[in-house]
Amino acid sequence: MGRALRIGVPVGLVVLVALSPLYAPYYTTVLVWELRKLFAWLALPLLAAAFAALVWLVRRLLRRLRDGASAEPGGLMQALGCLGIVAGLGLAVFWLVYGTYLQDRAYMDATQVVTEPVPQLAPRAPYLVGKAQAAPHLGDVTGEIADITYLPDEDRFATLVERSGWLSGYEVGLVQDIPLGGTSRSQQRCSFDVDVADARISGWYGHNLGREISERKRWVRFDADDAYVTCSGDTPLVVVPLKRQTGLLVVTERPAGVALYDGRTGKVTITTDTAPVPGPSYPLSLAARQREATAAVGSFADWWFERSGWDASEDGANAGNDSEFTLRYAETSGRSAYVTPLTPQGEASSVVAVSTVPARHEGGGLAPLTVHRLDPTWSSPKAIVALIKAEYRDVCCYNDDQVFEVVPTGGTTWTATIGSEQDIRYRVEGRGQVAGREATCLKAADGTLIKCAYAAPGSPEEQQLKRREEQKQKESPPGNPPDPGDLTALSPGQLAELNRRVNEEVNRRLKAGQG
Repeated sequence: MGRALRIGVPVGLVVLVALSPLYAPYYTTVLVWELRKLFAWLALPLLAAAFAALVWLVRRLLRRLRDGASAEPGGLMQALGCLGIVAGLGLAVFWLVYGTYLQDRAYMDATQVVTEPVPQLAPRAPYLVGKAQAAPHLGDVTGEIADITYLPDEDRFATLVERSGWLSGYEVGLVQDIPLGGTSRSQQRCSFDVDVADARISGWYGHNLGREISERKRWVRFDADDAYVTCSGDTPLVVVPLKRQTGLLVVTERPAGVALYDGRTGKVTITTDTAPVPGPSYPLSLAARQREATAAVGSFADWWFERSGWDASEDGANAGNDSEFTLRYAETSGRSAYVTPLTPQGEASSVVAVSTVPARHEGGGLAPLTVHRLDPTWSSPKAIVALIKAEYRDVCCYNDDQVFEVVPTGGTTWTATIGSEQDIRYRVEGRGQVAGREATCLKAADGTLIKCAYAAPGSPEEQQLKRREEQKQKESPPGNPPDPGDLTALSPGQLAELNRRVNEEVNRRLKAGQG
């Protein structure tokens, strides 16, 4: 009996491990992913250790063959063994560094650096505003918000809510319209069938959505922050962009289609045809990894000493959401991109380039990342915020108002939004350095031009302001100012607005040298 246990237990363990892919696809997928990443790090060090061990074995063999010879050959073998160990350690340290550079270079295969301007992009409500407005519109939902994603195809924000409890899935999906200007506040809620569709990302045991995905397609994984929800009528649909690993010594990730989780039936569908997917299909985390890999645009020495590449701009109004802005292209329907303002590595904070990665991508290769060099460059978002507060102090920033995202909108232009988390009131558009002579103009949230701090000669802003001034002069002949009516009938807010406009006009005429 004892012998049977001694033999049977090890054999049973071996069989159990060998058959694990049949009954534990989720855990074996996680194990394979982690081992592949470890092998990429340890492959060359292991080979170096094997080389050192080989030298040691040769030394031992020669010592036995000589059997009693002088100590000189033994000393030579000992020196060779030490040399092998030192060489192995050197190779190990070198590979730990150089392997990371090679990994960045592998992600750079789909990157191009151009001097062409950024294509025109459509402005949207800031992400932080979409996040702030989700909770008040959830009504009596008791769960916790798991994700908020901008859906460029619909120009709406989607919110995914987890149901409370360890052994539970999602509770509801919320898709809401948050327009820049206008009064539309349309919302759509779609509830999960909590008895049937009871899985979620990072759920426990049989309620783990990752486990269900692995049962249908092995060796693919995902980032939880890439997943989002949409509503197809009353049916919630969780979209999970997938990734796969490629390479042996240099392991990188590639897109692998999407997983669609039906919130009514609990069915998981894996597809590589991402055209019908109602939102981004390319993993945002993979786009971010490609952007980070631009540090390897130069040589290994440039990469090591951080003399090449770009970083995401992390100061100013974009705190909390400073990279991979999901934006729609203005002129081409159905196209969108992850857009990031870039600064040089080091202490510089000027925005010198903008990177774009398609948010929708077909195939199993990397989506193209394009780095658009800017000319002129921007000041940092922090400096732009300071400029807005100085130039437009009459509208920014009072009470809860603040400057939100400073995002690229095409060409060399940027757009900043002003208001509160519940009400976007204005936007400021500009280009170039804040000390330059380029236009920075204040517009209403819907895009109506209000005024410019400086309108460049011949610019569309200058022409629009001239037309507006001429129209005012036609409607109000000199010497006959319009009668404002009975001021006592105005509310305090209307009086304050009238006073503000009078002060603006007085200041404008003083600056222009008018009497």
